[in-house]
Amino acid sequence: MSLVRRAVAEDAREVLRLRQVMIDAMSPGSPTDWQDGALPALRARLADPDGQFAAFVVDHPDRPGALAALVVGTLEYRIGGPDRPASGLIGYVFSVATDPDARRRGYARACMDELLAWFRERGAGHAMLNASAAAESLYASLGFRRDTDPSMRLYL
Repeated sequence: MSLVRRAVAEDAREVLRLRQVMIDAMSPGSPTDWQDGALPALRARLADPDGQFAAFVVDHPDRPGALAALVVGTLEYRIGGPDRPASGLIGYVFSVATDPDARRRGYARACMDELLAWFRERGAGHAMLNASAAAESLYASLGFRRDTDPSMRLYL
């Protein structure tokens, strides 16, 4: 039996806690005041098992009610093209985090395997993510490779 399960609405607070672990690893001392505002929308997304959003988690083995690891992704539609499937669906991984005291146990890999299977089952042609230097070897071992397409951002 797999340790990994699909996150549900009741996991939302823990999902946000682990997302903050990931954010702090990239930008120490980041604010946390965004979490209360994000909670209702996240609960709604986690409550919709048929939506385009999924989170896969591992329960913490030593702390009941806590999560040890988290992977979150979404399906997006983009017009098909030479490097995209005709369906236009791609998977985007945007949160991967492991509680500091639960690292090096294979939890993030197991969660990634579940998310990638979820993408495949829904017809995604490929998956994308932004990798930190610390996590790049994990993603490379799963078959991800660096993309030459630069990313840009506009806050609306």
